[in-house]
Amino acid sequence: MSELMDYDEAASRFDPVLGIEVHVELGTATKMFDAAPNAFGGEPNTFVTPVSLGLPGSLPVVNRRAVEYAIKIGLALNCEIAQYCRFARKNYFYPDLTKAFQTSQSDEPIAHDGHVDVELEDGTMFRVDIERAHMEEDAGKNTHIGGADGRIQGADYSLVDYNRAGVPLVEIVTRPIEGAGERAPEVAAAYVQALRDIFRALGVSEARMERGNVRADINVSLRPTPDSPLGTRTETKNVNSFRGIAAAVRYEMQRQGAILAGGGSVLQETRHFHEEDGSTSSGREKSDSEDYRYFPEPDLVPIRPDRAWVEELRASLPELPIAKRRRLRAEWGYADKEMRDVINAGALELIEATVGAGCDPASARKWWMGEISRRAKEREVSLDEAGVSPEQVAELQGLVDSGRINDKLARQALEGVLAGEGSPAQVVEARGLEVVSDDGALTAAVQEALDANPDVVEKIKGGKVKAAGALVGAVMKATRGQADAARVRELIMEMVGA
Repeated sequence: MSELMDYDEAASRFDPVLGIEVHVELGTATKMFDAAPNAFGGEPNTFVTPVSLGLPGSLPVVNRRAVEYAIKIGLALNCEIAQYCRFARKNYFYPDLTKAFQTSQSDEPIAHDGHVDVELEDGTMFRVDIERAHMEEDAGKNTHIGGADGRIQGADYSLVDYNRAGVPLVEIVTRPIEGAGERAPEVAAAYVQALRDIFRALGVSEARMERGNVRADINVSLRPTPDSPLGTRTETKNVNSFRGIAAAVRYEMQRQGAILAGGGSVLQETRHFHEEDGSTSSGREKSDSEDYRYFPEPDLVPIRPDRAWVEELRASLPELPIAKRRRLRAEWGYADKEMRDVINAGALELIEATVGAGCDPASARKWWMGEISRRAKEREVSLDEAGVSPEQVAELQGLVDSGRINDKLARQALEGVLAGEGSPAQVVEARGLEVVSDDGALTAAVQEALDANPDVVEKIKGGKVKAAGALVGAVMKATRGQADAARVRELIMEMVGA
């Protein structure tokens, strides 16, 4: 473990500057340059063609849908869309790169000069400037066997799966992110989350970070003051969680702060992130662009996006997440903190769908942020994997609103839905959960409660109306919570003569 400076000290003594490169795998049916399936999983080396494997004589063909998705991303990030761009060969050798080069874009990206506004946890807006968004292909995947935690150090041998080779990517590169100060970790995580949400809204990627659909390279450097020249940066590679992104920035600020305070120099290098403790470790000295010997890809023609097509794509863009959140917050009447909690819990789309299915916003939030969230945490799954749909939640609340069940019975009905017993209405019927509101059945239960509690009856007759609550509770217990509590109270008061 490297020596670390206290975070508050590092943030006060130095000015952090960030640079973030986000890679998103596009959700096309086929790969970037060939007809191999673009799919997750599968037996190793089955989603491949001669192009995926870089075999001699195989020729690439550009995936038009990938270009469309790249343009949509550029437009959503307020970028200029190039009138002319081309692919280049980025030359380097690594086992997961069969051709010994990656087909990418160098000085002529599909989109450039944009920005995205990021909302921080307290509602503060922070603008991140985008330098470029370019298209490229993904590499294969190495699996190291015999080493600790799957790392190459100490491994006996390595296996390569080329299923991912050639999957279409868009890489989004920021300009230096300055002015974040002590909030740099939060800014970095919020920025990547904003991009993830945009990808999902556009429908260009599943954007599942746990699958590596979205991953970020985090550049961090420190300088004495905002007016000082930029410091030497490190690049922490392939971080694929928001918590990890914030942790990587925080750790590098502390590590670099300790080095600089001790009179040392920060080495420009790539670093590996360790999710288990939020630390980073040295990788290799960072290559500069000239080391890759970029040159134009001779097997692919340049791309000239038709301006009418670009404007057609611009007109087709959906409402983007930040605007949508503001609209929904106003429509639903949520407080700022309530909305932030919903967003942080990943419940926004679920609540929106529940409201769309006929549930009122307050009840939708109550269910997803309350009972369903609790049960999802117990099972260690996300809300959308909890086992209940927005339509079922709306149906459940509808049964409550109609008076067929109360909140307590609704929780029992939810339990049945999660157990796979059917829809809320089916569970209510099968379990016999419906509220008892028939006066005949209730009168007998009320009389039994009155007979068993003569002291409470006397209190009510003496004017202590609140004492009726004890009798209501007794009736509810006797009817297993299925009595209509309001009608029970009415009958108590009538039968006592109060």
